[in-house]
Amino acid sequence: MNDTPDTRPVLRLKPKADAKRLRHGHPWVYTDDIVTDRRTRALTPGTLAVLQDAERAEIGLVSVNLESRIGARLLDRDPAAQIDRAWISARLTAALAHRDRLFADPYYRWIHAEADGMPGVVLDRFGDAAVLQPNAAWADARAEDFAAVLSDLGLRHVLLNAGGRTRAAEGLGEENRWLLGGIDAPLPVPMNGATYMADLTGGQKTGLFYDQRPNHAFVARLSQGARVLDVFSHVGGFGLAALAGGAVQALAVDGSAPALALATEGAARMGRADDFTTRKGDAFDTMTELAAEGASFEVVVVDPPAFAPAKPALTAGLRAYERVARLATPLVAEGGYLTLCSCSHAAELSKFHAACVRGIGRAGRSAQLIRTGFSGPDHPVHPQLAESGYLKALTFRLLP
Repeated sequence: MNDTPDTRPVLRLKPKADAKRLRHGHPWVYTDDIVTDRRTRALTPGTLAVLQDAERAEIGLVSVNLESRIGARLLDRDPAAQIDRAWISARLTAALAHRDRLFADPYYRWIHAEADGMPGVVLDRFGDAAVLQPNAAWADARAEDFAAVLSDLGLRHVLLNAGGRTRAAEGLGEENRWLLGGIDAPLPVPMNGATYMADLTGGQKTGLFYDQRPNHAFVARLSQGARVLDVFSHVGGFGLAALAGGAVQALAVDGSAPALALATEGAARMGRADDFTTRKGDAFDTMTELAAEGASFEVVVVDPPAFAPAKPALTAGLRAYERVARLATPLVAEGGYLTLCSCSHAAELSKFHAACVRGIGRAGRSAQLIRTGFSGPDHPVHPQLAESGYLKALTFRLLP
């Protein structure tokens, strides 16, 4: 990367573009708002450029990727900023100071992309190991710099997890490799009194979903003495938390045998192997089968993948959330609790709420909404980027 402030190209906004929005902190510039010509179209994804408004006034330093719908990402308000190891270290250190105030143990999301001032970057920490997802071209080109800085900050293992829908939209390839050190077995992760097994190299995303931590804790409080059903459980998210909270039994349902095996190992490490069972299969089919068997639980949680990852999928996604609620409701004992989750940013809260209520109603039950939950504080929300606040968790008490 031969980048110096005096040789950086200029990226200019069209007159119709909302430059004020960017000056007020919005981190994205859409490709349709950028003046493009042969010179700009030739810029390599990840190139640093000075962003100007239509009157040539400077706005800040951006990373360019005109192959993406997001044509530029604002990295720094200073157009002359150097995006080097010192810059990366300053951002990582600032984010770490926040997490150190929140958590006694080093298990959390360290960088939550734009909300932590590092567009497109996800970094999850597992003790002295971390998983880096550089989902934007500027960060992908600097993966080795990230590893070097993390090493300076005391980490021994850094995995590059480069894959998924977001990278594909950026025109980036897939690659998984250790940038630093290496671990060949799942790691135990303590959270909310439970023990989770995180497979950093073979699991979903970065190996564990930290975003549900406060919602796990709330469900655990409801689970004292309860039988608990955890659907789309992954490595036992809500089910293991419920056992830690005093549940007498937990049943985890997921389509992945390896994930269920990790959940079972977590229960064993907690000394609750006899109280934890699993059922592999399609979640919708399994809920239908459980209802036919007359199964009943005091606490039911359904935490599916994103059914509406983008606006084109919203209608179908809301139907799927309604169906989840309809199938889960008959499994809840009278006076029991049902928690329904969505990680689809396109399904904003009011629409998701309406879909859940329709599903409960179609199942012939009445309910009270007792809590609306979101991600934990290690997943800060960028105040001008709704996409960074994607997670919703609605807990209902089903009336007798």
